Amino acid sequence: MSVTAPPKNNVGRIEFLFNETDSGASQPVRGETQPNDSELLDAYSRTVVSAVARVTPTVVNIDVKQHVSARRGERELNGNGSGFVITPDGFILTNSHVVHDASAITVNLPDGREYRARLTGDDPDTDLAVIRIDAPQLQHVRLSDSENLRVGQLVIAIGNPLGFEASVTAGVISALGRSMHAQSGRLIDNIIQTDAALNPGNSGGPLVNSAGEVVGVNTAMIRPAQGICFAIASNTAKFVAGWLIKDGKIRRSYIGVAGQNVPIHRRIVRFYGLPLETGVLVVSVEKNSPAERAGLHQGDVIVAFDSQPIGTVYHLHKVLVGEQINVSASLTIIRQTEKLEMSILPAESRAQK
Repeated sequence: MSVTAPPKNNVGRIEFLFNETDSGASQPVRGETQPNDSELLDAYSRTVVSAVARVTPTVVNIDVKQHVSARRGERELNGNGSGFVITPDGFILTNSHVVHDASAITVNLPDGREYRARLTGDDPDTDLAVIRIDAPQLQHVRLSDSENLRVGQLVIAIGNPLGFEASVTAGVISALGRSMHAQSGRLIDNIIQTDAALNPGNSGGPLVNSAGEVVGVNTAMIRPAQGICFAIASNTAKFVAGWLIKDGKIRRSYIGVAGQNVPIHRRIVRFYGLPLETGVLVVSVEKNSPAERAGLHQGDVIVAFDSQPIGTVYHLHKVLVGEQINVSASLTIIRQTEKLEMSILPAESRAQK
């Protein structure tokens, strides 16, 4: 990555701000104490400690046994990951890749109790799964609204990396609206990027904010890199977990686009009277997909689906449920500055067939 030096006049301005006295600048009030570094660090520490104390009792270690076929016959593999309790009656949210095709699942609670778990539902397309244990006196987390997240916000990751139980790392949100491929091959949108360190075994653990609310489910990292880790947004997790608890699976439709959240110019919003100031930018269109057949192009911005306003990727995923499979719907887009209506026929997600 290349870095361009700032113009010389900007450098001069920076030196002026640091080296000269600006008569118009605000000066400390006499007698007013300014926070020093130790006070700021103490406040940061107290925030992290408080959030960890709230969430750690809900974070569990998941041990998995899996039977796989080999040349010399079937053999058993052991693995582990993390999860967290989302209801007082024992539902636990984790990653699909942690428990997928498991022959036995064992959950270890922070207080030392151990329970056999059963798989409630699994969704490889979002790398999310729900398991359940029968255990009394369970504490559970609160899932926050991930639409309120901001880049630079403090976040804390809790999990069991490499078998080290209840490990805590802290960092910030590095970016929002990322996309990544699930192991099923489907593109997962609305991914949170963070520099809170993750390692194998962190998968399925919670990413929490300073209030101790879960904003994401830790899912992946880039091994050669440092500080590039990813979590599935809590809004996606709430939606998927609800369906998995209800039906055990998600039967969903798809239109075949990769998208990201973008703001819409205010003039366009006012001119067309759009209810939302954001939409979903079409980053790419799959070949032979419903989107390609409908005439959707890269660079289009989706603003409505079947008359329902679409402001984010999460909103688009929410309307693409099983009931929309092979049912014609209207799609409203902004192409450059023109508002267009087109008809689209969502198909069944290939992973569900």
